[in-house]
Amino acid sequence: MLLASASEAFNKRELVKVRAQEGAPKPIREIANDIATGLSGVHVIQTIGHIAILYRPHPEHPQIHLSESNQG
Repeated sequence: MLLASASEAFNKRELVKVRAQEGAPKPIREIANDIATGLSGVHVIQTIGHIAILYRPHPEHPQIHLSESNQG
């Protein structure tokens, strides 16, 4: 369910914010890494508190370009 929702969001935009509810069974960093592992080409950009910012370039017309130091 989570991966399907994230995949759908990436079809509309390159950057996606994911928020973990307070008391989530995993820290947001682990949740973000699970999404990045489960979906091809997704990078964890940043986690702050209960929010993760994920990036996946548009397959045909990417608007955001990451430097190598920002990936991974």
